[in-house]
Amino acid sequence: MPCEQQDGAAAAPARFVLGVDVGSTVVKCHVYDRAAAVRGSSCRKVESLYPRPGWVELDPEVLWIQFVCVIKEAVQAAGLHMRQIAGLGISTQRATFITWHKRTGKPFHNFISWQDLRSAELVNSWNKSLLLKVIHVIFTVLHFLTGNDRYLAPSFFTFSTQQASMKLSWVFKNIPEAEEAARKNNCCFGTVDTWLLYRLTKGSVYATDYSNASATGIFEPFTKCWNPTLCNLLSIPMSVYPPVKDTSFNFGSADAEIFGVPVPIMALVADQQSAMFGECCFHPGDVKLTMGTGGFWNVNTGEHLFASRRGLYPLIGWKIGKEVVYLTEGCISDIGTSIKWAQDINLFTNVDETAKMARSIVDSQGVCFIPGFQVSVNDPYLCASFTGLKPSTTRSHLVRAILESVAFRNKQLYDTIVKKVHIPLQTIRADGGVSNNSFVMQMTSDLIHKKIEKPANADMSSLGAAFLAGLASGFWTDKEQLKKLRQVEAVFEPQKDLEEYKPAMDTWLQAMKRSLNW
Repeated sequence: MPCEQQDGAAAAPARFVLGVDVGSTVVKCHVYDRAAAVRGSSCRKVESLYPRPGWVELDPEVLWIQFVCVIKEAVQAAGLHMRQIAGLGISTQRATFITWHKRTGKPFHNFISWQDLRSAELVNSWNKSLLLKVIHVIFTVLHFLTGNDRYLAPSFFTFSTQQASMKLSWVFKNIPEAEEAARKNNCCFGTVDTWLLYRLTKGSVYATDYSNASATGIFEPFTKCWNPTLCNLLSIPMSVYPPVKDTSFNFGSADAEIFGVPVPIMALVADQQSAMFGECCFHPGDVKLTMGTGGFWNVNTGEHLFASRRGLYPLIGWKIGKEVVYLTEGCISDIGTSIKWAQDINLFTNVDETAKMARSIVDSQGVCFIPGFQVSVNDPYLCASFTGLKPSTTRSHLVRAILESVAFRNKQLYDTIVKKVHIPLQTIRADGGVSNNSFVMQMTSDLIHKKIEKPANADMSSLGAAFLAGLASGFWTDKEQLKKLRQVEAVFEPQKDLEEYKPAMDTWLQAMKRSLNW
């Protein structure tokens, strides 16, 4: 449905900020007042394209229209005028990218999603290559001689289909127009934030921020620069990359033709880092657990950048002025995906029923669920499966097994973080749609034996973007003020001993081993 342009009538002073979250499944915008209360909202579904098996794309023009529409609709729903908006913060899905011609602004292809698998053959070829083995040896020796963590990550670095690097290499190998433009310094690379900024400013501003850059797999978090070694290795010209700016920063204003008035663009931020900021995880040791389509554990490591360790990787959380905050992240695939699939095959009608269904039985009766709908980074041949099915198995047993698999994987990743990240873990705060499931939340709390807070508003990526935009525009003064605006809806504290879960988790781990290398 087309969105209408607001008229240019006079309006009250700017007393609101916008937080837009461009996710993998929806684009949503919230209008926030000074108390961080939502005054108006709009949401539109993101339509992914699947032109070939394994390929996942987004139409840039459709995404642009949806983005503009949710902003106009949210402001209209709040009963406001665009003149009352002090700033716009944009949170985006990470590592989804596009390339376009520098002079014409015309894209060479659709957005290539972070979920896209077109580079799988290239990834496998590189990961088996002699050159990568030589690189591992060189950096292992360098790390041994110097003790510098900067050399640790390359010592066991492998490519992944989720990184933008190999897919960008694929673009230049398979799209001649893009390759020719890159040779002539006429090609622009941009993640979703960069493209939206470019469109909002009618091509006058070309930039990204540190959080989005660090999530591409092409940006070096130690040096805070695009990685020339990697680009030389993959024959990608350094000229294609945008300048990298602070996360909370005045990027310029949206062209007045788009919203009727110039709207200041005050923050660009990657979605997981934005959720971290929205949760006010500002201190080293603060932990954010997002359970949405996938699951993400993020630990604030402060000024210290921890090198990649198997299953964990470093990111820049945000840069504001001289402050650079680093995070360590671990991810779990197929959380929301598994629950949505269960709903699609009619295991339940409403997602709100699932916690009650799981609690209606004593245990899963030995039924285990192993998720693997998306290709696992660690095992591309992992098989999604149910094991332990019996004639007495009911829908409730299947649903409980799915929810237990989320909690068991949370436990696995938490244990890895405790072992590898040598910072005392403080507050754990959860968000994302699956954080509304009290069974998963309570079981996770029991398994890790830690208190977990759930905020009143689960849309933390939108709030984080709004917070960052509000700080840059002076709408809010500092992070201490933001902390006072937090609202906790529920606190889950450990109620059962870990030993009570041991038989079920041991069975689940055995089922997991049976599903590997399928």
